Amino acid sequence: MADGEKLIYTVLEVLISVGCCLGNVLVIWAVWSSRALKQTTFCFVVSLAVADLLVGLVAVPLAVLVDGRLKTSFHSCLFISCVLIVLTQASVHSLLAIAVDRYLRVYNPLRYRGAVKKQHLWIAVTVCWLSAAVLGLIPMFGWHKENTTTPENSTITCQFISVIPMSYMVNFIFFACLLPPTFIMMLLYLLIFTMISKQLRKGVGRGMASNSFYQKEQKLATSLALVLVLFAGCWLPLHIMNALNYYYTNIEVPILAFHIGILLSHANSAVNPIVYAFKIPKIKMAYKSILMKLTSSEQMAEQSSQTWDNNGSTNSNNTVRCTMKIKPQVILTANQDH
Repeated sequence: MADGEKLIYTVLEVLISVGCCLGNVLVIWAVWSSRALKQTTFCFVVSLAVADLLVGLVAVPLAVLVDGRLKTSFHSCLFISCVLIVLTQASVHSLLAIAVDRYLRVYNPLRYRGAVKKQHLWIAVTVCWLSAAVLGLIPMFGWHKENTTTPENSTITCQFISVIPMSYMVNFIFFACLLPPTFIMMLLYLLIFTMISKQLRKGVGRGMASNSFYQKEQKLATSLALVLVLFAGCWLPLHIMNALNYYYTNIEVPILAFHIGILLSHANSAVNPIVYAFKIPKIKMAYKSILMKLTSSEQMAEQSSQTWDNNGSTNSNNTVRCTMKIKPQVILTANQDH
């Protein structure tokens, strides 16, 4: 890749990283501070936001470094590359947990409310991250490319493809760890929409509370399904290019296309907070509340500083006036003594 293309790629990665950090911090803050967002699903939304935040804080800077800009030991490079995979898997598992949670909530609402407790959610989130770590760190335990370093030359130019084998990325990560969960999630959302539409048809002329529940579930499921579609749309191109490169050696995918695929996969982590803002009213209201608090606190700080300045100038004026009143009396007293 030419120097100009490298510069554009790096600038875009920096912008994506900033977007990931700001947007997902806002999501986490919104869910944490709003009572209206205490549903179980939003616990998994926070898990996804944490994964997306770590993409901005960790994965994007590391991805830039493992693009041939860092000299390090083989196993250090291998660990850095594995961290990128772990964060991807954490996103997949969080999305799967969201889909399962939505399905169970719609399938049997009454039993779901009574059975699912907070400790169950924390256990599910922990399982998501532990399973992601296990799957992503497999190369550290042997499934990696040959270590070509020697005692005399113990460092390599760190590149993802120089330590992670395509057999692992294509056969295991893509075909076993990405495609099956994606198909399962699509099936779950299809079942969710089918059940909701049936309940809404049955609910014509029945209680408004039941209809309102399923209408809200339909809107939320639509928004979360959109998050899934965006995830698939952003990640599948990169994995498809890896598969083409691995299975069809006569097909040469341009390096520029790979970099566009990488940018697209990272951009997915910055897009989710925008989707939440436009598609989920509760999160949108929480965003507005946070922004209003921030702006009001800034205005109060400005007003207090202005008040302080005004008080300071008033006090100085009063001091001058007092001095002017006292001085003539001193002069008169002096004349009377003479």
